[in-house]
Amino acid sequence: MRMKMKKKNETQSNRKLCNMKQLLFITPNRMLSLPLLLLVFSIPCLPPCVSTTTSVGHFQVNQRIRKTNQAVLLPTNNNMNPSEVETLFKIMESMSSDHAWRISFPNPCNSASSWPGIECRPGLNDKLLHVSRLDFGSPPNPSCKSTATFPSLVFTLPYLTSLFFFHCFTQIKTNISFPLLPHISSNSSSSLQQLSLISNPALVGPIPPHISSLHSLRILTLSQNRLSGKIPVQLFLLNSLVHLDLSYNVLTGPIPPQVGSLRNLVGLDLSYNSLNGSIPETIGHLGLLQKFDLSSNFLVGNIPDSIQNLISLVFMALSSNKLGGKFPQGLEKLQSLQYFIMDDNPMFIPLPEVFGKLMKLEELRIANSGYSGIIPPSFSHLTNLSTLSLQNNRLTGEIPVGFGSLCHIYHLNLSRNMLAGIVPFNSTFLKRLGRNLDLSGNPGLCLSPSEAYGVKIGVSLCGSNRTASTIQPFHKSEAAPSVLCKSFFLLCSILGTILLPHFSNFHLVVPVIFPFLTSFD
Repeated sequence: MRMKMKKKNETQSNRKLCNMKQLLFITPNRMLSLPLLLLVFSIPCLPPCVSTTTSVGHFQVNQRIRKTNQAVLLPTNNNMNPSEVETLFKIMESMSSDHAWRISFPNPCNSASSWPGIECRPGLNDKLLHVSRLDFGSPPNPSCKSTATFPSLVFTLPYLTSLFFFHCFTQIKTNISFPLLPHISSNSSSSLQQLSLISNPALVGPIPPHISSLHSLRILTLSQNRLSGKIPVQLFLLNSLVHLDLSYNVLTGPIPPQVGSLRNLVGLDLSYNSLNGSIPETIGHLGLLQKFDLSSNFLVGNIPDSIQNLISLVFMALSSNKLGGKFPQGLEKLQSLQYFIMDDNPMFIPLPEVFGKLMKLEELRIANSGYSGIIPPSFSHLTNLSTLSLQNNRLTGEIPVGFGSLCHIYHLNLSRNMLAGIVPFNSTFLKRLGRNLDLSGNPGLCLSPSEAYGVKIGVSLCGSNRTASTIQPFHKSEAAPSVLCKSFFLLCSILGTILLPHFSNFHLVVPVIFPFLTSFD
């Protein structure tokens, strides 16, 4: 009896814990775990009872509300609006052939027989159940047919809050469309808060301006598709947006200055497109922004000075553009910045000292950008630094001595510059970084022989033409044997000349010399 009670209590405790973890809520007092932020909006629905709640600055997002949690909320009659059920069946039949949906799941929201990839909730003003979430493409959710095209009818489901399509549209070209039925008002799908279409190679065409009708939208992820054309200015009427990801498409044109109207935005990712023009000054209006990624576009001009207003910024990536000229004023105000990635831009200016004032920096990547001058000694103050990439620039002078004290660094690349002097790293530092240290392509650098360790760092030993990459650590038994042997045999020759006339038999000489030979084995 006690065992049964104990097992029952454990089950109830686990259920409560699972339910608590899987609530979707927003709170202004949580700090960011950035690497999880980048994942949280791109991962489709997880299996029931598996919850991954992540903090994102001013909000938290849960990836799944447990099915058992719904059972507590659902009315006992399990009724649905007939027109909504019919719409749902049409959507499912056009998207997936996993089941004969009408036969296998005649009551989609019935807690005892609901199908995978669907969540339901009761209406506020009726006793009916309504579809609140649909997931397609990622197990255990319904797979997508090879002939699937975008089902515009999803925007007619009035209680739908979350919609996911992952790797669904792969063969037949399709585009994001809205129904053109006369009874569909501009308020349709106004309850939709999250729309994610990820990794759909056959999803083409422009982002429709009518997307602005989804005025409750908080998370919009349209990544890894083939969307083209300009970013519609109507998109920036969605002033509830917290996360906007249009990365890995073929979007063109400038970034509209209206982007500054998204005052609640925490994450903005427009990377890997073909956007041109300059970064708009209005970007500085996004005071809550924590992730800012414009990598791999064709942007030109300077980074605007208004960037200094983004005091919550944690991650900034501007790599592989055509940005140049001066750095923005007030960059030292970005004291929350942990990742600054700006490789492959034609900057051609002295390496800015201001980076040495960003004390939370963990990764600084500014390779292949024409920076000149010395590496500022203030870089040695970046005690949280784990990655520093300055390769393929025009840097001169010596490596700052303080770099050897950066205890968290694991990747240091200073190759292909014009650095000179003795490498200020001891053997412990060299061993810790191993192949993650690259100093090659700096003919003026050399490594002290006393610190040589058998790793490839691409520099010569001081006073030698040999490169440090060929030097192996000495073992006691291997310590310069050739020099000792040569000296010993010279001594043997001299002793032989002196002693040989005094021995009548040559074999008597051997026991005299043999102990010396064996001592050097």
